[in-house]
Amino acid sequence: MRAVRLLPLLVDGAAWLAGLLAAVLARYDLAPQRRHLAGALAVVLLAVALQATVGHTRGLYRDRYRFGGFDDIRAVSFTTVLVTLALTAVDLLLSRHPIPPGLPPVGGSVALVLMLGVRYARRVRLSRRRRPRGAAPVILFGAGSAAELLVDSMLHDPSGRYVPVGLIDDDPRKRRLFLRGVPVLGTRDDIPAVLASSGVDLVVFAVANADAALVRDVRDRATAAGAAFKVVPSVSELMANPVEVGDIREVQVTDLLGRHQIDTDLTSIGGFLTGKRILVTGAGGSIGSELCRQIHHFRPAELMMLDRDETSLLAVQLSIDPRAHLDDPRVILADLRDGPRIREIFRTRRPQVVFHAAALKHLALLQRHPAEAVKTNVLGTLNVLEAAESVERFVNISTDKAADPSSVLGFSKRITERLTAWTARRRPGTFLSVRFGNVLGSRGSVFTTFSTQIAEGGPVTVTHPDVTRYFMTTQEAVHLVIQAASIGLDGEALVLEMGAPVRIAEVARQMVALSRKQIPIEFTGLRPGEKLAETLFGAGEVDWRTFHPLISHVAVPPLDPVHLRPLSVPADTAIQIARLAEVCAAPAPASTPVLR
Repeated sequence: MRAVRLLPLLVDGAAWLAGLLAAVLARYDLAPQRRHLAGALAVVLLAVALQATVGHTRGLYRDRYRFGGFDDIRAVSFTTVLVTLALTAVDLLLSRHPIPPGLPPVGGSVALVLMLGVRYARRVRLSRRRRPRGAAPVILFGAGSAAELLVDSMLHDPSGRYVPVGLIDDDPRKRRLFLRGVPVLGTRDDIPAVLASSGVDLVVFAVANADAALVRDVRDRATAAGAAFKVVPSVSELMANPVEVGDIREVQVTDLLGRHQIDTDLTSIGGFLTGKRILVTGAGGSIGSELCRQIHHFRPAELMMLDRDETSLLAVQLSIDPRAHLDDPRVILADLRDGPRIREIFRTRRPQVVFHAAALKHLALLQRHPAEAVKTNVLGTLNVLEAAESVERFVNISTDKAADPSSVLGFSKRITERLTAWTARRRPGTFLSVRFGNVLGSRGSVFTTFSTQIAEGGPVTVTHPDVTRYFMTTQEAVHLVIQAASIGLDGEALVLEMGAPVRIAEVARQMVALSRKQIPIEFTGLRPGEKLAETLFGAGEVDWRTFHPLISHVAVPPLDPVHLRPLSVPADTAIQIARLAEVCAAPAPASTPVLR
């Protein structure tokens, strides 16, 4: 250990010896007299002593810095400059100068170059030793920050699976750029030529904040050229964690159809989540569980997870803390339909922020059982709103089917938006709704249905060849939900930008293509209450994007809960659906008192 600590000092001492001797030899035309050499030797000894002293105070020779790292380079430079100034001052103060006063700066400059050169050479040697042996060569698409981190991870993992040999990027300013010694070889138009000339048969998409259209285009170009294609996770999946080589994975349908560019203000998010008591209802569902995982990153004072499904609660709890147990008080087993139980939870646990994600959501099933939608989506939400007397912020998770609704699901969720707006006028906290479209990968979504049908050998069933829906990945939808919750105003609905609508038939086609199976696609016709195309905005709603380019603000007319009375009266399916439609369209009160 002592020899390792002495090595940098020996290197630097030798550099001072070489630097000052070189300065003296140059000064006297390679023919110095003995007294000149004696003076130079005395200055060398002083220089080494000063270098050791100053370097010790800077931690240069106490293993504080990685040898050859940036901090080590900075400490070496600072120390050498101080020693050079000290040598010059001492030389000037002596009546008989050991060496001419101009030589210490010259010798110090040479010594610094030698010190840095030795460190650079050792750093290069270590980097080469760490490069993976026998790894597969890859071309990376993207030369931004994610690619730079990925290249660095690949080049410093001796047991790594991949080694980068080139980069592709559409930015013309990056032509002939090198990242960690790996060159940018062209744009996406050059993918076939780059693959052919390099002999590489794998392209890794290394842009974390890219939309699905770009992923599809690069994938199509790579596969057309005969190469395999993999991706790094989207920025919302990474949750501000640096991308690493272990994150590379096979392309999924969520990458090809659901990716969106996300611009998140982490400061505003942290301001209303960090240190707060937060309750998530429906915590075991797709949206609720992802909400819990992302909220956990912002270090809340307490994250309370409520659901009526004990198995789903355990799953989301383990996804956050693998050592957790079901007797953890953060896990709350309760049903929204039980009003007294919900009020007790709010009274005893006192949540400050509530994300209300619990709901029944399957359109076709609710169309057959509208009374269940009333009990859970409408009356269950009312129970939570009535219990949330002293919360600071309440976020109701809605759906695009609430815009100009035509189904039981749409009617019930539009009613919850209006109930939330009504509560906003009577409570001191901020109550708002967030509306978005289909979430790829959520339980029971078309993604799940198609996956099951493909696994069973088909056919894959689509209702109509022209039916379209808005899609976003679960991570990206929740990312924007949290962002929207931080900027939303009282009583409004915030509508997330979902990009262009996607044909369901295209989803089926992409999933069949990824499966590499020959599976037919059949069209079965639209179901009752189902639209050919969804809309994110209802009639009369204006798309205002006041604070965030991906989040719109729309006004919501409040709905007095007194209008819900007809829904509690038993009726057959057709009458219940008609009542839901009537309640959904009930006029807002002319004037509503606001309690503040």
